[in-house]
Amino acid sequence: MKIEFARMIIIMFGFFIIVTGFIMLFNPQKARMTLSKFASTNFINYTEITLRLVVGVAFILYSDFCKFPEAFKVLGWFMLITALILYCVPRKLHHKFSTGSAHIIKPFYFRLISPFAFLFGGLIIYSVNWI
Repeated sequence: MKIEFARMIIIMFGFFIIVTGFIMLFNPQKARMTLSKFASTNFINYTEITLRLVVGVAFILYSDFCKFPEAFKVLGWFMLITALILYCVPRKLHHKFSTGSAHIIKPFYFRLISPFAFLFGGLIIYSVNWI
């Protein structure tokens, strides 16, 4: 049961990354605005970190059942550890980093990196065994 739940979380995450790629490609200003809102409130901060934690655990749990088990383990542990680190980082520092990043990354760059989001999201979905 928990493996099926982990699989569904991973599939939803893959689609989320693809949708994010479309937003970056067709509405880079919205992507930039969203990035600047990361950690802007306690609710947003802890929601995004908790979602990152949940997805990381899903990758770890499902890693033995996917097409690229080592990659899923590495990605899962990376997401899990970074989520735990972000829980310890002051929210204002996290928000300052995201607003600074949003200021640096111009709309052109969002469009430029959007194909990588399509590839990454598609690879995640492809890696899931549908049996």
